[in-house]
Amino acid sequence: MRKKPYLIDGIIGNGSMLVSLTKDGEIQRLNWPRIDSNDRINRQWAGILIEDQTKPVYFHEESFNHSQSYMEDSNILLTSHIGKGVKVNQVDYVLPNENVLVRNFEIKNMSSNDLPCAFVYFSDSALSGSTRFQTTKFQVEEDQLIHYHRNETMVITATETITAYQSGKALQQLEQNQLEGRTILNDSEGAFTIDLGTLKAEETKKLTIYITMEETEEAANKHIKQLKQNGEEELRAKTLNYWSSVLKKRNKYNIQSKKVDGIYKRSILTFHLLQNKQTGAFIAGPEVDEDYDYSGGYAYCWGRDAAFIASAVDAAGYHHLVSKFYRFMISIQSKDGSWDQRHYTDGVLAPTWGLQIDETGSILWGIHQHYLVTNDEDFRNEIWPSVRKGANFLCSFIDPNTKLPKPSKDLWEKRTGEHLYSAAAVYGGLIGSAEIAELQGEEQLAVDYRKCASELKEAVSDVGWNHAEQRFNRSLKLTVTKDQFDKANRTGKRTSIEKNSKNVSEYILLEDATPDISLLGLNYPFQMIDDTDIKFSKTVQTIEDTCTSKHVGGLERFPGDVYIGGNPWLISTLWLAIHKERTSDHSKSNDLFNWATEHANHLGLLPEQIDKKTNEPSWVMPLTWSHAMYVLAIKEFTKKGSI
Repeated sequence: MRKKPYLIDGIIGNGSMLVSLTKDGEIQRLNWPRIDSNDRINRQWAGILIEDQTKPVYFHEESFNHSQSYMEDSNILLTSHIGKGVKVNQVDYVLPNENVLVRNFEIKNMSSNDLPCAFVYFSDSALSGSTRFQTTKFQVEEDQLIHYHRNETMVITATETITAYQSGKALQQLEQNQLEGRTILNDSEGAFTIDLGTLKAEETKKLTIYITMEETEEAANKHIKQLKQNGEEELRAKTLNYWSSVLKKRNKYNIQSKKVDGIYKRSILTFHLLQNKQTGAFIAGPEVDEDYDYSGGYAYCWGRDAAFIASAVDAAGYHHLVSKFYRFMISIQSKDGSWDQRHYTDGVLAPTWGLQIDETGSILWGIHQHYLVTNDEDFRNEIWPSVRKGANFLCSFIDPNTKLPKPSKDLWEKRTGEHLYSAAAVYGGLIGSAEIAELQGEEQLAVDYRKCASELKEAVSDVGWNHAEQRFNRSLKLTVTKDQFDKANRTGKRTSIEKNSKNVSEYILLEDATPDISLLGLNYPFQMIDDTDIKFSKTVQTIEDTCTSKHVGGLERFPGDVYIGGNPWLISTLWLAIHKERTSDHSKSNDLFNWATEHANHLGLLPEQIDKKTNEPSWVMPLTWSHAMYVLAIKEFTKKGSI
């Protein structure tokens, strides 16, 4: 597989197929049969071969100027290419209820001269997630290029007659304009050309490519027959109507800004693309780091992100999607009542590196929030056994000395310790569980859960407060390296050494006072500490002073962050914006919210980070959590007025 760009610009899909493209219209990844499946393509290039030139030019190349937008209120992506004497309007979308990628091209001769030319298409498949062991064949009678591997088939067909083709080892021959007409080879490459004849000055020709993903060639051909009968214009109209109908169901907030309203609607459309429509699981984002070069990947379902996402989807009015998500969470709950760090969207445990206790708390908090919105008693009765099991686990997972949740990974998945954000999430989960327990007639359990939550709150205010720094600690009992341990001792910090049953030493920093945006979670959304609490206010001020990016504005996660260069994050900035709005600091809240709005990309998608050197989107695009925080901010900002 070729190395692909980390930053993509647009996504299209249907909840089963997810396609990621860059701003030049090049498809970078096609995930199927699930949105978190491995990429199924290596390269997919469309272009033109002009008669007097020796090789084709591809529309995504730098010889063209590109512009891009979504068709309004849809997940239909429009990309325009101008260069080489032609203008190409490219339209890409996935059918809502079929795993078919539609690619329409309108090619216009912009010169004053006749232009003899051919359309070219090159496909390099990666079925089952690899370019190895592929077979490519061309079916002459059906006029279609086919890739297959085991029980996966990709069929590529066109609305116009294919005039030249080659199966296997195709790119070099295509670039020499010498396709050999080979019909089959055990190779991943295939190519074909379509003679467009001579385009007169200002003349336009249209064609459509259909890429169908199925288990078998026979199943794919059933789709193709119907597709050709319907025609691309009808398919586009139906797809546009589908997405427009989705948006008509949204909650209508008092949004005056056209740009904000556009990002709100784009967020809703993004939620639909990044939720597995069969199981209900949300992923953190489209995958961009398959090889774990800089991260552990993104196309997984974390309870941490997903609880915020589900809350935002509820806020947008799509309660059925949230109910489906929490039913998925019931199905993957561990026997002891906890939830593992992350899962694939089919429920299989994904690669992990430790329990995040905040996730179990967040999920239980989110379940209660969803019930408050829907008042769905059938849902409450159905999910109660899972809530009880989860809350019982949380009450058992308490350090008897600190009264905080025992050591686990923090929400950033970097550190092992007893984290105050985790304590707040557990508190929120226990309070929500207590409310549900009461409604279920389980009075004693409700008392038990509230008692445990109350002790957590007291512990955070007591042992969580750093008297010397006059702010809340980020963590207690933080596991550190031997070098960090020695440095802490030299600077007078409190440490300890613990040994496990194998007599292996674990080096502990007893207090970590690093300011961290996650400490806002003590108040929002888990409501453990009042936003007027003097200790919390001092902590927030320190966060604002130390985490505001001096380069491009916005909020970094914490001082000294080195992940992808230590950039400001959209979720950090929006988290503080929500706090400022809730505490009536409207000037500051507006500044922060506007910063986030202005850093959406040209399609209205929100990234994870903004590069502090270039002030441009960085890393994952879109990040579902960023869109969730944006929607939750809109909800807060419009409680007393408009935005």
